[in-house]
Amino acid sequence: MSIKERLLAEVRERETEWLELVEELIRFETPSPPARNTEEIQNYVAGQLRAAGCSIDEWELYPGDKVVVGTKRGTRSESARRLILNGHVDVAQVEEDEPWVRPPFDPVTEDGYVYGRGASDMKGGVAGMLFAMKLLQEHGIELPGDVYVQSVTGEEVGEAGTKSCCERGYEADFALVTDSSDLQIQGQGGVVTGWVTVKSKETFHDAQRRQMIHAGGGVHGASAVEKMAKVVQSLQELEQHWSVMKSYPGFPHGTTTINPAVIEGGRHAAFIADECHLWITVHYYPNEHHDEVVREIEDYLNALAAADPWLRDNPLQFKWGGESMIEDRGEVFPPLAIDEEWPGVQVLERAHAAVHGESAVKSMSQTVTDGGWFSDAGIPSVIYGPGNLENAHAVNERVSVDQLRRYIETLVCFLLDWGEVE
Repeated sequence: MSIKERLLAEVRERETEWLELVEELIRFETPSPPARNTEEIQNYVAGQLRAAGCSIDEWELYPGDKVVVGTKRGTRSESARRLILNGHVDVAQVEEDEPWVRPPFDPVTEDGYVYGRGASDMKGGVAGMLFAMKLLQEHGIELPGDVYVQSVTGEEVGEAGTKSCCERGYEADFALVTDSSDLQIQGQGGVVTGWVTVKSKETFHDAQRRQMIHAGGGVHGASAVEKMAKVVQSLQELEQHWSVMKSYPGFPHGTTTINPAVIEGGRHAAFIADECHLWITVHYYPNEHHDEVVREIEDYLNALAAADPWLRDNPLQFKWGGESMIEDRGEVFPPLAIDEEWPGVQVLERAHAAVHGESAVKSMSQTVTDGGWFSDAGIPSVIYGPGNLENAHAVNERVSVDQLRRYIETLVCFLLDWGEVE
């Protein structure tokens, strides 16, 4: 029996062990928002990585939230290819009135699934990384190149713990983001959020509305809320134009969307609304940059404003992106394209085929992950992990035990084969 066959047999034999690891990670309550709650789970992850032979680097992203990177040195660190395994430990927000069958942070495995918040997105993926590294350590298997196992936080609210890893100097020849992809090899589009503000230079009493809207009233004023309605309509027109004129392989037409997610405006009923804010989420393709997309939106809306006598005198205001959906109510996720000629993609394809008996599906995710930060840093990357979008963020979130097993087996094969790549 080869070493690969022996390790794969152990993955099957030790199912109870890695399932307990998944459940243990779910028990840490790390919803984001509110966030600032990952220090304990990151200490636990650091302990698991030390047991797997890794040295630990850690730093605070925000108070109560830290990033952990375990480094497993290779036998030829200076010359061999380096690898990043990446996952996040924050999970989606949980509301008190959600109809969970059992408490979201009291996991259970039954009927072939692990249930609990984060099972699919993405504590199952993190557990698989930890178990695969532990298995290699137990068998004394050393890879030629360094392996960096990144356990980050902030992904759910755009706080980019992964970006901080890149800024700290972690580089590699390939990065595998083990987020929910239904075991498909995926890239992704990009996302940028923005605020569009309509703001009046003057404030008017509610009783002056008649003078604003009827002939001969003589008051050059307007409701910011009503003017924002024109902005929303114009964004819909631009979105429809994009759906006709833009496309990218792997995406359904019309994936470039502009979502009017939140609207805030007005003081109270005794005032004409003098200010209104629209929070939008914009999805764009991998062959675009968010700066270009932002410029398109501003040009389109400014053309609208130029044709409106009141908006000409009260120009639209824009604020784009941000470092955190919590701290400054904004985020950016860069896109991620896939080059099938990358050695990492080819090794992953072979590992998947060896475990599944068929070729991996390559697709483009309809959501965003931290994978885009690697692309932004010039590090080839793909998304590949257990779980799917139907369960990510869902009430009674779950992940298939069988899929978890096949994911861990694929990860083990990938690590062993990666070590043979020159």
